[in-house]
Amino acid sequence: MIALLRIFAVALFAIVMFVFGCGYCLLSPRNPKHVFTFGRFFAALAPVFGIKLIFRAPADVYKRGQHVYIANHQSNWDMFTVSRAVTPNVVTVGKKSLAYLPLFGQLYWLTGNILIDRANKAKAKGTIDQVVNSIKNSKVSVWMFPEGTRSRGRGMLPFKTGAFHAAIAANVPVGPIVCSSTHNLKLNRWNNGHVIVEILPSVSTDDYAKEDVRKLSKHCNALMKAKLAELDAEVAELNK
Repeated sequence: MIALLRIFAVALFAIVMFVFGCGYCLLSPRNPKHVFTFGRFFAALAPVFGIKLIFRAPADVYKRGQHVYIANHQSNWDMFTVSRAVTPNVVTVGKKSLAYLPLFGQLYWLTGNILIDRANKAKAKGTIDQVVNSIKNSKVSVWMFPEGTRSRGRGMLPFKTGAFHAAIAANVPVGPIVCSSTHNLKLNRWNNGHVIVEILPSVSTDDYAKEDVRKLSKHCNALMKAKLAELDAEVAELNK
């Protein structure tokens, strides 16, 4: 019963937001400010699912300039949890198939996000070049999920290198973002307890050349894996 009520509430919210959101975005299509706005809207739904969302970030997070942000990618719950960490002037990189999802896909494109064809390596390489050019020729930061797929309770998966190629080529820091594990959240559970989303300190790319991309990838993976274990232990204590 709880699950049905939540599905109905979210469906109603989604229809209203996507319809009016697309209309709003048409006034300034592909403007990155929309990503921040709608990221906050989605995160505001966390309490509807019985989630007590805790967000932490460095004090200068809204002032520290361009980054390539990387976050762990777990499941559809990301839409209501890790979205809280979206900062102003950030666009995300997602798979091309998202554009074909009714309503959501159109809103995703109109808000200025970048779509990548993962099945085509040549196009994927072109997308990384597009990411680099976007950073160099504008004030935007870029958000990517370096695992490349949802982990679904398997912990932190190995990282693909695209985000790190982009950060080194654009000469901007990497901004790791970690969300505590969400695979135990249940749609039909009234109280899903705490979820913690934390933006970690920036990782400079100044000492990394393009041939060091895997070294940077492994360094960030280790940082985020350690933080995930730390957050999961904290959540376990909070939920006792």
